[in-house]
Amino acid sequence: MSGGCHEPAPDAAAGTALAEGAEDAEVERIALVGSPNAGKTSVFNGLTGLRAKTGNYPGVTVARFVGSCRAGGRRYLVEDLPGTYGLEPVSPDERITVDVLEGRLEGTPRPDAVLVVVDATTLQRSLAFVAQVLARGLPTCVVVTFVDELARRQGRVDVDALGQALGVPTVAVVGHRGYGIERLRERLAQWRAWTAPVVAPPTDPGERDAWVRSVLAFADYRAPERHKVTRRVDAVLLHPVWGTVTFLAVMVLFFQTVFTVAAPLQDAVEALFVRLSGLVAEHVGPAWLAGLLGDALIGGVGGVVVFVPQIVLLFLLLALLEGVGYLARAAFLMDRVMGRFGLEGRAFVALLSSFACAIPGIMATRTLPSARDRLATMMAAPLMTCSARLPVYVLLIGLLVDPSGRVGPFGAQGLVMFGLYLLGAVSALLAAWVFKRLGDRRGQTVPFYMEMPPYRLPAPRAVLVAVWSSARAFLRKCSTVIVTTTVVLWLLLNLPLHSAAQLRAAGVDPDDPVAVSAYSVDHSYAADLGRSVSPVFEPLGFDWRINIGVLSAQGARETFVATLGQVAAAEDPEDPARALRTMTYADGPHAGEPVFTAPTIAALLVYFVYALQCMATVAVLRRETGTWKWPGIALAYLTALAWLMAFLARTVTVLLGGG
Repeated sequence: MSGGCHEPAPDAAAGTALAEGAEDAEVERIALVGSPNAGKTSVFNGLTGLRAKTGNYPGVTVARFVGSCRAGGRRYLVEDLPGTYGLEPVSPDERITVDVLEGRLEGTPRPDAVLVVVDATTLQRSLAFVAQVLARGLPTCVVVTFVDELARRQGRVDVDALGQALGVPTVAVVGHRGYGIERLRERLAQWRAWTAPVVAPPTDPGERDAWVRSVLAFADYRAPERHKVTRRVDAVLLHPVWGTVTFLAVMVLFFQTVFTVAAPLQDAVEALFVRLSGLVAEHVGPAWLAGLLGDALIGGVGGVVVFVPQIVLLFLLLALLEGVGYLARAAFLMDRVMGRFGLEGRAFVALLSSFACAIPGIMATRTLPSARDRLATMMAAPLMTCSARLPVYVLLIGLLVDPSGRVGPFGAQGLVMFGLYLLGAVSALLAAWVFKRLGDRRGQTVPFYMEMPPYRLPAPRAVLVAVWSSARAFLRKCSTVIVTTTVVLWLLLNLPLHSAAQLRAAGVDPDDPVAVSAYSVDHSYAADLGRSVSPVFEPLGFDWRINIGVLSAQGARETFVATLGQVAAAEDPEDPARALRTMTYADGPHAGEPVFTAPTIAALLVYFVYALQCMATVAVLRRETGTWKWPGIALAYLTALAWLMAFLARTVTVLLGGG
């Protein structure tokens, strides 16, 4: 009676309502519930495919994920509810789960049936959650995940006997391998015939504990053994001293790998775009069109796409560290540190998410039960070093640090990159501490649960999906925001047009395209704009070309690289990288002096550590806080902090003899 599931059609971006007609009242609705890390997402993907419609619940900003599945000739809507350890909510996410199950959320019908996902390796704790779900009276099926891992670690469970003890159907599933998914579909098609407990599980905590023990005994359950190797490794990785030292070493090697391994790939991508730009110059007749296509589109976008190898490698390493189980250990270590700044462990998850992008990090604060903690974490999240900063860091560190330089066993470039990430993380913690202290409400401390997953080889499919998702998001930005920005910048850098007579009067040969291009850029609208803000940025050592890059980066940080790429290409189309290294001031008191000195690069790097240069982040802050007050405060304090810290970095570098 099983049928194939199909992938839902693409929907609007997260934060919008689900597509019209997606929630047909005649379609049966199945809710998927479970604790975090129980394998719920793998089960959801197995039933619905790798894509799902995303949106928000009516009237709130908590995200929802709904997928379509066909089984037994019928279509079902499977909704992946926010993960929770119980149905006594302490956060907005957990409140949504309870409200949906009880049919209290306006605009969202109560589900017809429930799939409860439980981890076989932590079944004793999971059964208390199952008891709470069964008390809601909905048709329920228990999905037992990680049964392969339970057996591998010398544990056991009789899944059929477990179902008999619970009084509901039970299915064993290994989500990432697809094992048990077809049987689950068959069960899903028969949900109206699902059995129910003759007597509901007890609600009293003491009686519930006795009930859990009896169910485990009937199912012949034996908890998994903790592997000796795991114990020995954790004795080091979770040690307050040696664990911290290991964490720092792993992070330094992490960033050095991003530089070293990705460099050949980056060179290949750069050569490709240079070749494409050269073909345009050779075969496109009108000079203005060749410039628009070659310099703005191919050169500008290529200057950002060239960093895709670093982006892919960054997320690949993160996915591997998470899949193998190390990130949970890092979270445990960092939780101790965060406690000193008044934050709880849930805030670490939000800040860790911000390494990819501040937007999911801000949205992840919904798991925090305290309103004051949520606000403090949201205001700090933009300081975590997101992937958009990576192209800027790679470019500037390449100008500042010799690739062959080493400090002991570590590469100098990797150490500088690690230092920037560390600076952002420490600054985020300090900012969260300040904003929490400024709050006038006392939050109640809520216990934080964090599981230590066993060390395991990550599933290749899950790793590839995570990496592709991140790379696709970066490329999508290149095809929209960055394309638009680079075209506008090209126009600003090449207008107004200058006649041959004007060029000759200025001592420029009209037949010399490089000289004409350099003169046009130096006398463009962009140059006027950059020079107009010079009083603001001159103390930081920025000239007008850097200024327009900083201004363009307000929309998206990556455009800074594209801007400098266009400016450098105008001065030396054959070797823009060399043009950046040898770029000098054209006029003023510093005429003839290098632009990118060590103090200026240091100031630029620190400026990008702190500045809030992402309007999408501002918009999400507005949506999450419900007011423009906090986004305005974030933009103001981070911009001021960026200027002050950049000025300090330049001053210190000069005092240290950096130029």
